Amino acid sequence: MAAFISQKLRLAGTWRGAIDRLELSYDDRFLRRKLLRSVAGRSVLVDLAQTMSLGHGDALELAGGELVEICAADEDLLAISGENLVQLAWHIGNRHTPCQIEPDRLLIQPDPVIGHMLAHLGASVTPTRQAFNPEGGAYGHGRTHAHAHGHTAHDH
Repeated sequence: MAAFISQKLRLAGTWRGAIDRLELSYDDRFLRRKLLRSVAGRSVLVDLAQTMSLGHGDALELAGGELVEICAADEDLLAISGENLVQLAWHIGNRHTPCQIEPDRLLIQPDPVIGHMLAHLGASVTPTRQAFNPEGGAYGHGRTHAHAHGHTAHDH
């Protein structure tokens, strides 16, 4: 089967009607050029102009105009809970660790050093497996690192 090519990302909420989907981990959703296999078995060659963070619910537009939805795949994570959740979140953020914030817990990628530190601070640290959708950072869609924070931060 020939590869379908995508050079355009459509953000979540700006499209509908996907013909297929890609289930990708958080790390795999950060890419510029890569050959991926869809749930239905299509080969999709992603060829973006720059490295981008694809979010759960975004879509790649194929050359013919069809859309392929991006879905966060289940992956191994650590669920963090405790009475001092705000303090725990501060320590996670201070280490620039991607973090999914929920009302009664935080989710991070498995890291034994961070997990030990959080347990030492009184957190309950429990392995779990689910989709990971961490906060995108103060400057909107995407990762929280590796980009400028100056007066032109919104131009990219």
